[in-house]
Amino acid sequence: MSYQRINIDTASPQAPEASILLIYTGGTMGMGKDESGALVPFDFQRILDNVPSLKTFNLSLTVISFEEPIDSSNVSPDHWVEISKIIADNYDDQDGFVILHGTDTMAYTASALSFMLEGLNKPVVLTGAQLPISAARSDARENLITAIEIASRRENGSPVVPEVCIYFNYFLLRGNRSKKMESSHFDAFKSENYPALAVSGVEIDFDFAAIRKVSDDSKLQLNTQLDNNIIVLKLFPGISESSVTAVLNTPGVRGVVLETFGAGNAQTAEWLTAALQTAITKGIVIFNVSQCEGGKVRQGEYETSRHLKQIGVLSGSDITTEAAVTKMMILLGKNLPQEILTKNLTNPICGEMT
Repeated sequence: MSYQRINIDTASPQAPEASILLIYTGGTMGMGKDESGALVPFDFQRILDNVPSLKTFNLSLTVISFEEPIDSSNVSPDHWVEISKIIADNYDDQDGFVILHGTDTMAYTASALSFMLEGLNKPVVLTGAQLPISAARSDARENLITAIEIASRRENGSPVVPEVCIYFNYFLLRGNRSKKMESSHFDAFKSENYPALAVSGVEIDFDFAAIRKVSDDSKLQLNTQLDNNIIVLKLFPGISESSVTAVLNTPGVRGVVLETFGAGNAQTAEWLTAALQTAITKGIVIFNVSQCEGGKVRQGEYETSRHLKQIGVLSGSDITTEAAVTKMMILLGKNLPQEILTKNLTNPICGEMT
């Protein structure tokens, strides 16, 4: 994949206080209007003209743009690998990273990167917009400016937010705890099971208790082997045996994210239990995730989840579907022994579950 690279010094003639790498993958934020009024990719060489507030930061800003911007609906694990490699290749030279990304799959990308960038000790802030940066009422400028400020913020020589996160509409959220909840409002993202890492107002108010700490002895290690032979099976009243059987018998499938009701409950029909047990016997990993936005799976608390626990369905606690999908892809890609796979899947790796 080819990229365009632009270097912008907002500090000149002073020495920059921090170096930030801005990665533009595509999405609404990076669109502007041409002379005919059509939306076209934004010219980042003119970013200071369009976002003059950036001149108030003393930064060395490097922009890497995908030559072919990607609609986030078309984002794939290959793009996650590309983004993670760009971060790794520039890791030693940059103090923080901001990724401009379409909103539709931003939570998937943020979750994936949190698992792929093992040992991360620098900020990786994803942001985007509901309206193009050229629009009069666009949310793009505030999202971009604050994301850059957060990525460059340091205290006592250490980054304030050394993890993958999403900044959107005044809230900074842990990336692997986030979900897109709105398609037309500016407050597009929520994190129901974990507090916001920061809230932006007149000042940026950080919740230091919620932010992971810098690990001085960790080094960045990339996990780029992903296995996408997984499926999401969402249960609903009236789901048919033939549908479930067809899904579980998908050729090559290795993992299933099972979206259940409430606290991890499912129908107790004998055929469903038998179908799930047969899949587990064949080596397919089944991960129980609640359809609810808040709360968590508590397998065995109710009769309608006891049978799942008994046959070996794994509890996802309060993990989001986005984090469950990407975590399973990465762990299956490591080809771990079953015991270690089970342990890593059901326990937090980087703050994605309680």
